[in-house]
Amino acid sequence: MSTLPTPEQANALIQQRRSVFSNDYTGERVSDDIVRQIVENARWAPTHKLTQPWRFLVFTGDGIKALAKFQAELYKSVSEPKGTFKQASYDKLLQKPLLSSHIIAVLMMRDEKKAVPEIEEAGAVFCAVQNMYLTATAHGIGAYLSTGGITYYEEAKAYFGLEAQDRLIGFLHLGVPRKPMPPAKRKPLEEVCHWITTAD
Repeated sequence: MSTLPTPEQANALIQQRRSVFSNDYTGERVSDDIVRQIVENARWAPTHKLTQPWRFLVFTGDGIKALAKFQAELYKSVSEPKGTFKQASYDKLLQKPLLSSHIIAVLMMRDEKKAVPEIEEAGAVFCAVQNMYLTATAHGIGAYLSTGGITYYEEAKAYFGLEAQDRLIGFLHLGVPRKPMPPAKRKPLEEVCHWITTAD
């Protein structure tokens, strides 16, 4: 007997996915088993030449505190010499991660021998992120991908075990949502999809 979801179930899961931000988390801890399932499903994303460029570092408990301290101090060390340091930004980097149950650092590690274009590798990793989003939604868990803060700092790479050709894609925050998912906001299909049915 098939264990595949019905088309209606698949449609509902995809269309109910939302980004739920950490300010809307209850503070309850998400089960580690659910987080493992979220990461397990990530690795089933499509990948050109089977490079499987995704890597994941899961921070929780004191690990989140260490991540928060690292990113705040890195921001300070990079921004102060440029004269762009802001205390509010430092405080946010130090405090906001503590609102999440788990934070998954999403990494792209490239196998340059296979000569897959970087954009295709990044596409594979973002497909993996979508799998994580959908799994979180299925479990009633809030999730959002943050690409702010130190995400694009070259100086951050060593902390996450990345080489020069690799990238830190972002941080997937997880938590128990305190309220129902908000309504969707999407353009009508007719605005984004056009059918070509003739040779002219």
